[in-house]
Amino acid sequence: MFAGTHQLMVDDKGRLAIPARFRQLLADQCGAQLVITKGPNPCLEIYPRPVFEDVVQQIQQMEDRRQAELLKQWFVGFAVETEMDKQGRVLLPPMLRKRVNIDGAVMLMGQDSRFDVWPQDVWEARFGEGSELAVALEDAFRTLKR
Repeated sequence: MFAGTHQLMVDDKGRLAIPARFRQLLADQCGAQLVITKGPNPCLEIYPRPVFEDVVQQIQQMEDRRQAELLKQWFVGFAVETEMDKQGRVLLPPMLRKRVNIDGAVMLMGQDSRFDVWPQDVWEARFGEGSELAVALEDAFRTLKR
């Protein structure tokens, strides 16, 4: 399970270092084979390859063929297969970085089966104190038994 938020930097070559605590898990889970793509939010999504393949399979099995085609065009069409290097870095493709304005400081958020990579300023606006989302989540948290 990938959880937590990490403030990181994308280097001049477009590489992002995955936090050390996730590297062995990724090596064991998928042999460090990853897929980076664009989801519905203004961020990138990084999937272990088997998880990405499961999502693609779900898309293929959708009854609404119009929605399935739209999802394939977006989710699969922007997908780039990559591999984590020996230092735990992954190259974020220039086209995808440009698409979500990633340059420098980012926030890596664990989302259980994937990571989201947000430009830091966009992350702050969306998740920062007093943000619209933070206020909206108050009611959602009240429904949880925790």
